[in-house]
Amino acid sequence: MATGLAYGVKAIRPFASLDECRAMKSEGYFIAGERNGDKVPGFDLGNSPFDYMDPLLKDKSIAVTTTNGTVAIEKSQEASQIVIGCFLNISAVAEYLKEQENDALILCAGWKGKVNMEDSLFAGALVEKLQNDFANECDAPLLVQAAYQDMSHNLLALVQSSSHAKRLHKLNIYEDIEYCLKMDLYNIVPVLKDGEIVLLQETTTP
Repeated sequence: MATGLAYGVKAIRPFASLDECRAMKSEGYFIAGERNGDKVPGFDLGNSPFDYMDPLLKDKSIAVTTTNGTVAIEKSQEASQIVIGCFLNISAVAEYLKEQENDALILCAGWKGKVNMEDSLFAGALVEKLQNDFANECDAPLLVQAAYQDMSHNLLALVQSSSHAKRLHKLNIYEDIEYCLKMDLYNIVPVLKDGEIVLLQETTTP
């Protein structure tokens, strides 16, 4: 999602359901669907960040459904604000959170309700950036931060051994993981507004 917005996508509307997402095609949206790491047949895009770099998507809106990420967003609807973060925009997100007068909950999408490595390491990296501005209420932030600190010098090798990497490799997908571990490629803060993920500055435009 961060890559799409960085490359000029106008808005991304997340859906947990395949059918709801598919129905947005008739509303003029491009549709992106992923299940179990693979692109859903009949959808315009999958979940690879490289799919979102297509110049044809600039200024367009995309409806998206994924195995984990859009489900996590749907479960977060009662939050006062939803901010989308990843390694690609981690510093921009961290700085934005520091400026807010609210508590922050880092929700990892995981894999089908279970912990996964890459999300946990990202959470640890974000905790590292926020540690001087927020107080932890439990040990989970300390655990993921310790894991990140221990492996930050060799993240790619560690994540390549993860269950999700093995899942993607079986689908002949190799470049996504290395790309998604790149730190601070984009200085953007995606937020959910009126059901769509947009860049933060667009939420304040009159």
